[in-house]
Amino acid sequence: MLDSIDHVNIVVRDMEVMVRFYTGALGMRVSKRVTISGEWIDMVVGLKGVEAEVVYIEMQQGPRIELIRYLSPPGARPDGLDQPNTHGLRHIAFRVTDLDPAVHLLAQHGIATLAPTQTVPDKQVTYTGGVRKRLAYFRDPEGNILELCEYR
Repeated sequence: MLDSIDHVNIVVRDMEVMVRFYTGALGMRVSKRVTISGEWIDMVVGLKGVEAEVVYIEMQQGPRIELIRYLSPPGARPDGLDQPNTHGLRHIAFRVTDLDPAVHLLAQHGIATLAPTQTVPDKQVTYTGGVRKRLAYFRDPEGNILELCEYR
């Protein structure tokens, strides 16, 4: 039934800060900026009087990220969204070829990982052909959890 993931949506408070982060620090590119409103989007999201600014940002491959800032109606940020164990969608993982230079580039942009790079223990999770996974978590400017991971 499913072909692929098309996009991941992140509702943001400060569009320009978030666009600068995803394009500057992570090297993604803006592919489209639009404002959406009208009955069609009211029906889709189940709200009335929706007006929102949307920026699509993309990588070389894979799904795009859709940043959306609701101008109306105003939204709220529930407590706990920045915690990895809160129910619901909690992080986006970006696959990289070489994790160490990617983490170093984050540091050059003033972005700290939540902990030093970790290797998944092969006694807990195994991958075909003896491949090992290494990963590091970090946060975007609005506290969303992101992951960089490599498999080798």
